[in-house]
Amino acid sequence: MVRQIVTYPTPLSVEYGIAVRNFDESLFSLIEDLKDTINENNLQALAAFQIGSYFNVIVLKNEDGSFTELINPRMIAHSGEIESQETTAYYPNLSAKVKRFAKISVIYQDREANQQVLHLEGERAATLQRKLDYNFGATFLAKLSKEERARFEQSLEFGSNVGYDNYCPTTFFKDKILKFVNISIALLFGVFLLSLFQDNETAQIWWRYELGASYVIAGLIVVYVGYGKYESTKYKSCTSCQIGNLIGSAAIAFVKLSIVMMLAYFFG
Repeated sequence: MVRQIVTYPTPLSVEYGIAVRNFDESLFSLIEDLKDTINENNLQALAAFQIGSYFNVIVLKNEDGSFTELINPRMIAHSGEIESQETTAYYPNLSAKVKRFAKISVIYQDREANQQVLHLEGERAATLQRKLDYNFGATFLAKLSKEERARFEQSLEFGSNVGYDNYCPTTFFKDKILKFVNISIALLFGVFLLSLFQDNETAQIWWRYELGASYVIAGLIVVYVGYGKYESTKYKSCTSCQIGNLIGSAAIAFVKLSIVMMLAYFFG
């Protein structure tokens, strides 16, 4: 019987798959339902979780159209790494770049409760790993890099894939540079305030240090602008707004630095 596949945002059944203890007709019926659902939806594999079952069962479709039934599967070895654009029925019409093990070995039980071992590599290994994720109540979302996860969550918001050219992150590395610049300017202002309570000779020494630090900070602002321009070209959909923010933020940083140094020069 073809079963309905659980899709986002419906939560998965439980956090962990329940081990099969009874190899009876109810189990065999579940396996046949998985096969029918795979064929109906033109899929390569399904975990029982995906049709609302609690049991740790996966059915994998072979190249010849036959099926491998994995009951209580568990990965026991892996090696290498591959990255591919994956899809899963839980997130219809969406995909993400996921890093997986290139080769895996999995132990499982067959219908007679006999232990078997399956060795897979490449895309079939990635497919089985994706189904094993469901047995831990997870999807490939848990395997994504920070940047890819942000892009995928943006895709979820729009209901369709957001391409890399159309993806605009909310945070950039240049923002960290600017934060460091602003902290440095604040510290420089603190040094100026302390210099007001020093004698002239000490204040002059501090001024030389402040002057040197200001050159470094000015250089960091230039680096901020240069790296920010490079970073914005990576995301075409947000280039214009990022360039405007970049120039404005750099100008404000230069003004703050100039004010601090003018105070230090005339009153330090």
